[in-house]
Amino acid sequence: MTALLDVQAVRKVFGGLVAVNDVTFSVPEKAIVSVIGPNGAGKTTFFNMITGIYKPTAGTISFDGRNMIGLRPDEVVTNGIARTFQNIRLFGAMTTLENVLVGRHTQSKTQFFDALLHTARYKSDERAGLLRAKELLEFVGLLDKRDELAANLPYGEQRRLEIARALATNPKLILLDEPTAGMNPQETEETKHLIRRLRDDTGITVVLIEHDMRVVMTISDTVTVLDYGTKIAEGLPFDVRNNPQVIEAYLGRGAAAGEFGKNAAAPSSTGDAV
Repeated sequence: MTALLDVQAVRKVFGGLVAVNDVTFSVPEKAIVSVIGPNGAGKTTFFNMITGIYKPTAGTISFDGRNMIGLRPDEVVTNGIARTFQNIRLFGAMTTLENVLVGRHTQSKTQFFDALLHTARYKSDERAGLLRAKELLEFVGLLDKRDELAANLPYGEQRRLEIARALATNPKLILLDEPTAGMNPQETEETKHLIRRLRDDTGITVVLIEHDMRVVMTISDTVTVLDYGTKIAEGLPFDVRNNPQVIEAYLGRGAAAGEFGKNAAAPSSTGDAV
């Protein structure tokens, strides 16, 4: 199967620190793939290279057959990769509808003079953008709150609004950085359902960093594990969960043998230092 995202031997060095160490990573179209690992494993740094925030020290990144190395973050978005972050980055003083409209800016065909003169093309683009933004708010269950300020939304709804804004860029691939972090059990279940719908209803490929192993094990087609910037395991969720190297990375060598013998799941990590 042809990979939608193909990362080959990518490396990132900060001074003397190797944050990501020659990681190869392939994502087929319409898959849900999780990237997990303990604190400091390099997960967010890995995402930052895919999305153009960091330029890799070495290696290649291609998406949908195109080289992505050297592209700015906005160019990466234009090419079909959207992303959310660990920390919520909404415009709190803007409404939910306005936040989604900001995301659609990359899809706008309006030129400077169109906006200045309010041409027919400008008005048509504005109508199309408004319609699409409302469709996306309905998709994430927030249409009835389109006029509320983003800052006033409950935490779980703010997370869903971030996903709606990312979808407004019309991506083929969406990267979700800890989408259920800080959520209560009900919010987590709602987010799991939304992630499945992203793939099943829209055909969008999903890659997520996630600390909640229950989420990872129930929605992932495959799981990739990083530890100290190095890929130590990759495969089906059940196989990765019971991999001795993965258990050791989370629990330490002394606990790994006993936990592996019990077929225990690795515990959750809580963030990413680099």
